[in-house]
Amino acid sequence: MAKEIITLQDLEVFKADLLKEIKALMDGRLQQNKKWLKSYQVRELLGISAGTLQTMRINGTLPFSKIGGLIFYDADLVNEVMSKGKR
Repeated sequence: MAKEIITLQDLEVFKADLLKEIKALMDGRLQQNKKWLKSYQVRELLGISAGTLQTMRINGTLPFSKIGGLIFYDADLVNEVMSKGKR
């Protein structure tokens, strides 16, 4: 049975990877619990540009609410649009 030596660098790489995965999981949970999303969050979720998001607003694909100068999107409706795009 061969023995492996774990170096300090190996542990540091493991720690960085673990923290990155935990952060990704936490970010996902926080976004799932949000009721309203801002434009940049919707663009990240859908992987689209600002122009495409504007087109979706204009043609009614993605309903929105505007308060002052800020545009908000219902997270449930964004998830619905994402589900329709799945193949």
